[in-house]
Amino acid sequence: MLMHFVYVGIGGFLGAISRFAIAKVLNKQESLPFGTMTVNLLGAFLLGIITGAKANETLLLLLGTGFLGAFTTFSTLKLELIQFYLKNKKHFLLYIIITYGGGIGLAVLGYLIGIICWN
Repeated sequence: MLMHFVYVGIGGFLGAISRFAIAKVLNKQESLPFGTMTVNLLGAFLLGIITGAKANETLLLLLGTGFLGAFTTFSTLKLELIQFYLKNKKHFLLYIIITYGGGIGLAVLGYLIGIICWN
Protein backbone atom coordinates (compact mmCIF):
# COMPACT_ATOMS: atom_id res chain seq x y z
CA MET A 1 0.00 0.00 0.00
CA LEU A 2 2.85 2.41 0.78
CA MET A 3 4.29 1.77 -2.68
CA HIS A 4 1.03 3.01 -4.22
CA PHE A 5 1.74 6.45 -2.72
CA VAL A 6 5.33 6.28 -3.94
CA TYR A 7 4.24 5.48 -7.52
CA VAL A 8 1.69 8.31 -7.54
CA GLY A 9 4.21 10.70 -5.99
CA ILE A 10 6.97 9.93 -8.49
CA GLY A 11 4.57 10.16 -11.42
CA GLY A 12 3.05 13.37 -10.07
CA PHE A 13 6.45 14.98 -9.62
CA LEU A 14 7.46 14.20 -13.20
CA GLY A 15 4.06 15.18 -14.59
CA ALA A 16 4.02 18.56 -12.86
CA ILE A 17 7.52 19.41 -14.05
CA SER A 18 6.64 18.36 -17.60
CA ARG A 19 3.47 20.48 -17.60
CA PHE A 20 5.36 23.50 -16.27
CA ALA A 21 8.06 23.17 -18.95
CA ILE A 22 5.57 22.80 -21.81
CA ALA A 23 3.42 25.70 -20.57
CA LYS A 24 6.48 27.96 -20.26
CA VAL A 25 7.47 27.28 -23.85
CA LEU A 26 4.05 27.29 -25.55
CA ASN A 27 1.77 29.67 -23.63
CA LYS A 28 1.76 33.19 -25.00
CA GLN A 29 -0.52 35.85 -23.54
CA GLU A 30 -1.64 37.20 -26.92
CA SER A 31 -2.98 33.92 -28.28
CA LEU A 32 -4.71 30.73 -27.23
CA PRO A 33 -2.91 28.96 -24.38
CA PHE A 34 -1.25 26.29 -26.52
CA GLY A 35 0.70 24.90 -23.57
CA THR A 36 -2.44 24.13 -21.60
CA MET A 37 -4.15 22.73 -24.69
CA THR A 38 -1.12 20.56 -25.48
CA VAL A 39 -0.88 18.99 -22.05
CA ASN A 40 -4.62 18.38 -21.79
CA LEU A 41 -4.96 16.89 -25.29
CA LEU A 42 -1.80 14.81 -24.96
CA GLY A 43 -2.92 13.68 -21.50
CA ALA A 44 -6.30 12.54 -22.85
CA PHE A 45 -4.57 10.61 -25.64
CA LEU A 46 -2.05 8.94 -23.32
CA LEU A 47 -4.69 8.04 -20.75
CA GLY A 48 -6.70 6.47 -23.56
CA ILE A 49 -3.70 4.35 -24.53
CA ILE A 50 -3.04 3.26 -20.94
CA THR A 51 -6.70 2.36 -20.45
CA GLY A 52 -7.04 0.57 -23.78
CA ALA A 53 -3.84 -1.38 -23.13
CA LYS A 54 -5.30 -2.52 -19.79
CA ALA A 55 -2.17 -1.45 -17.93
CA ASN A 56 -1.48 -3.13 -14.61
CA GLU A 57 -2.13 -1.39 -11.30
CA THR A 58 1.44 -0.13 -10.93
CA LEU A 59 1.44 1.55 -14.34
CA LEU A 60 -2.02 3.00 -13.74
CA LEU A 61 -0.85 4.54 -10.48
CA LEU A 62 2.49 5.77 -11.82
CA LEU A 63 1.38 7.01 -15.23
CA GLY A 64 -2.40 7.45 -15.04
CA THR A 65 -2.98 8.83 -11.57
CA GLY A 66 0.48 10.25 -10.91
CA PHE A 67 2.02 11.54 -14.13
CA LEU A 68 -1.12 12.36 -16.12
CA GLY A 69 -2.98 13.58 -13.06
CA ALA A 70 -0.30 16.22 -12.52
CA PHE A 71 0.46 16.74 -16.21
CA THR A 72 -3.07 17.72 -17.20
CA THR A 73 -4.79 20.68 -15.62
CA PHE A 74 -8.52 21.15 -15.23
CA SER A 75 -8.26 24.21 -12.99
CA THR A 76 -6.03 26.18 -15.38
CA LEU A 77 -8.35 25.28 -18.25
CA LYS A 78 -11.35 26.66 -16.35
CA LEU A 79 -9.52 29.87 -15.39
CA GLU A 80 -8.45 30.45 -18.99
CA LEU A 81 -11.99 29.78 -20.22
CA ILE A 82 -13.38 32.38 -17.82
CA GLN A 83 -10.75 34.90 -18.96
CA PHE A 84 -11.60 34.29 -22.62
CA TYR A 85 -15.31 34.51 -21.91
CA LEU A 86 -14.82 37.95 -20.38
CA LYS A 87 -12.41 39.25 -23.05
CA ASN A 88 -12.75 37.35 -26.32
CA LYS A 89 -15.83 35.24 -27.07
CA LYS A 90 -14.30 33.91 -30.32
CA HIS A 91 -11.29 32.49 -28.48
CA PHE A 92 -13.61 31.19 -25.76
CA LEU A 93 -15.63 29.09 -28.23
CA LEU A 94 -12.55 27.95 -30.14
CA TYR A 95 -10.81 26.90 -26.93
CA ILE A 96 -13.85 24.91 -25.75
CA ILE A 97 -14.23 23.12 -29.09
CA ILE A 98 -10.54 22.24 -29.40
CA THR A 99 -10.11 21.18 -25.78
CA TYR A 100 -13.28 19.17 -25.22
CA GLY A 101 -13.85 17.89 -28.75
CA GLY A 102 -10.19 17.17 -29.33
CA GLY A 103 -9.78 15.63 -25.88
CA ILE A 104 -12.62 13.19 -26.38
CA GLY A 105 -11.45 12.31 -29.89
CA LEU A 106 -7.86 11.77 -28.79
CA ALA A 107 -8.90 9.71 -25.77
CA VAL A 108 -10.91 7.41 -28.06
CA LEU A 109 -8.04 7.21 -30.55
CA GLY A 110 -5.59 6.42 -27.76
CA TYR A 111 -7.94 3.78 -26.36
CA LEU A 112 -8.21 2.09 -29.74
CA ILE A 113 -4.43 2.19 -30.21
CA GLY A 114 -4.01 0.69 -26.74
CA ILE A 115 -6.40 -2.15 -27.58
CA ILE A 116 -4.82 -2.84 -30.97
CA CYS A 117 -1.18 -2.66 -29.88
CA TRP A 118 -1.25 -4.26 -26.43
CA ASN A 119 -4.10 -6.78 -26.38
